[in-house]
Amino acid sequence: MRKVLSIVLFLSMAICASAQIIKSEDLEKYAKERYGDKWLDAAANLQKDITLDKNQSISYQQIVEAPGKSKQDLYVMVNYWVTATFKDKQAITLNDKESGTIIISSTLQNIAQHLGGLSSFQVNITPIIKIDIKEGRIRTTLTVQNYDILKNAGGGWIVAVVDAAASDTPPTETVKYDENWEITKCYPFVEKDKHKKVSSKALVMTHAYSNVVMDKIEETIKNGLSGNEGDDW
Repeated sequence: MRKVLSIVLFLSMAICASAQIIKSEDLEKYAKERYGDKWLDAAANLQKDITLDKNQSISYQQIVEAPGKSKQDLYVMVNYWVTATFKDKQAITLNDKESGTIIISSTLQNIAQHLGGLSSFQVNITPIIKIDIKEGRIRTTLTVQNYDILKNAGGGWIVAVVDAAASDTPPTETVKYDENWEITKCYPFVEKDKHKKVSSKALVMTHAYSNVVMDKIEETIKNGLSGNEGDDW
């Protein structure tokens, strides 16, 4: 029973506490509503709209115009959003008011998963979010290079069932280890990908997350963090 419980917990992990932008289940719902629930088709359709940078990383960029707002005003608004959103202060790797640059590096856990017969794994990503602030405009760049894979060898559903049935024997030992998958070597960039269903969902979830980040930053610039922060008070 302990083993079955550990597998359930492993597969039900949400986006980590350091990134409170959106819950994993809400992100998946958003992705399905926007791109459909067929991950393979959605990933193939998105490929043509995805930009790769010189390092073969997926890169998203958005410029938001904010006429009449000074660099100082914009920095205060963006910094307010960043510090309120990313509770783990270590996620904010650079916060330079003078240059108008904020950089965030925060891991999103379990954006896709696979439960095999003998082992299981989950896909995490660590996007780099760079926000550049000037007079009257901000630029947000979100970059992802790898899928971070946490494998659980010996943690598949067959092993869990066998362990649950054999109550008189110790649970099977599992070994957890990390791998990095280059995104451009996964589906849909590479057709022959033995994990193409998982890769497809990971790509769509990554793309959806980038949209959420960009939308929330734009909303903050236009309406403030809470929407009631005008000068008439």
